[in-house]
Amino acid sequence: MSTSDGKTCSACIRQPSYDGTHLAGAPSTCPGSPGGQHSAPGPPHSCRPGFLPANGEGGRSGLGPRPAERPMGRRHANEQWLEQYYVGELRGDPQGSVENGAVASVETQKTDPAMEPKFKVVDWDKDLVDWKKPLLWQVGHLGEKYDEWVHQPVTRPIRLFHSDLIEALSKTVWYSVPIVWMPLMLYLSWSYYRTLAQGNVRLFTSFTTEYSVVVPESVFPGLFMLGLLLWSLVEYLIHRFLFHMKPPSDSYYLITLHFIMHGQHHKAPFDDSRLVFPPVPASLVIATFYVLLRLILPEAVGGSLFAGGLLGYILYDMTHYYLHFGSPHKGSYLYNMKAHHVKHHFTHQKSGFGISSKFWDYFFHTLIPEEPHPKTQ
Repeated sequence: MSTSDGKTCSACIRQPSYDGTHLAGAPSTCPGSPGGQHSAPGPPHSCRPGFLPANGEGGRSGLGPRPAERPMGRRHANEQWLEQYYVGELRGDPQGSVENGAVASVETQKTDPAMEPKFKVVDWDKDLVDWKKPLLWQVGHLGEKYDEWVHQPVTRPIRLFHSDLIEALSKTVWYSVPIVWMPLMLYLSWSYYRTLAQGNVRLFTSFTTEYSVVVPESVFPGLFMLGLLLWSLVEYLIHRFLFHMKPPSDSYYLITLHFIMHGQHHKAPFDDSRLVFPPVPASLVIATFYVLLRLILPEAVGGSLFAGGLLGYILYDMTHYYLHFGSPHKGSYLYNMKAHHVKHHFTHQKSGFGISSKFWDYFFHTLIPEEPHPKTQ
């Protein structure tokens, strides 16, 4: 609800399950309350808080409210995830909800200087795609408009496939990652440690038997940690060069491939069912890495590296989910990583590729630059 001075009724928006209508117990200054007046005739309108991304490399990004089909049992995802980028309250025509495509202005309080004072809200009926149909087979036709469109986030979930079965396999809950992969990681760690303890694992036997090196079990922790470090590099390289490749505007299939790999996440960053890798597609990628290590190194050595890398993957996916939906304490490591990831999504899509750490961003000079914050009154 908008009050007479254009601000939003805080009693309404602070309710965890607020759906855009006035709530009982709100102050009379809210025009939706029994004692208040609407600033214009018509039904109550949405007054969710606005979170304003800057006009970054991907074009101007707009975050509307969560649509009606979004489950209402938790705090608003955008409120929870972008809390350090809170800008102000939506102000506009009381007749027009943010779904109708109006360009809302905001009163900038607690404003991050990198934020734009206006943002464009998605008009679902006039968007470049038909949101009533699966998106995967539509995005390839966007051509040169794809890159800008995919970096204009929405707060609604998306559907990719016509088939209910394939659609279900493309989504998962966050806890599927530790449930599926932690037991495998522990089993492989124990199994390959016991193999190394037998004392018959040797390196370089493919080249020479005279100068081959015995690998004792005492090196297992080192191999495991090396696998963890190597995963962090793989995480960075995949995110930077594969997930953030810019597909040719005339290639339907590469645009479609990019969207299913990562573009869908930038389009719908608050879709919690698509934040971690589903077990079925993830198993194909993980199996590929395992086979490669087995071909290059002795089984126990490659397996020990793989076990460490698998733990790295688990930590990566859990960290990524937490950066979107967790509320870390201000000043903590995860708070800084969350701010880093927010900037990657909305202002610096071509930098800040580290998820679990910024180490490789430092190393490859892709760290998001710190912007000076002028003092505010």
